Amino acid sequence: MATDNSLSPDEEPRRSTLDALTDPILLEFGATWCGYCQAAQPLIAAALEQYPDLSHMRIEDGPGRRLGRSFHVKLWPTLILMHQGSELARLVRPTSSDEIIAALAHLRQP
Repeated sequence: MATDNSLSPDEEPRRSTLDALTDPILLEFGATWCGYCQAAQPLIAAALEQYPDLSHMRIEDGPGRRLGRSFHVKLWPTLILMHQGSELARLVRPTSSDEIIAALAHLRQP
């Protein structure tokens, strides 16, 4: 079953912790008050239905947040698909679940 973790700024993981993960993870950088982020939630949920084992971590981002800066996040939401410390795909302000599914397809490539 997929893990959906929403983190407050006080619970932000370290970049080194994320880089050390051996399983794939979808990082979602955004803010709870962000209209683009709110609009993307059903799109993300629909895409993740096809990847029930993929971990998904929501990270509250904003000025001075080190983790978002380490990934060069500038707009929200930004989705980053990572596996074993490498970025496989990045989507900024996705507008369809198909767009997200296409990015997640990197997990099925050898």
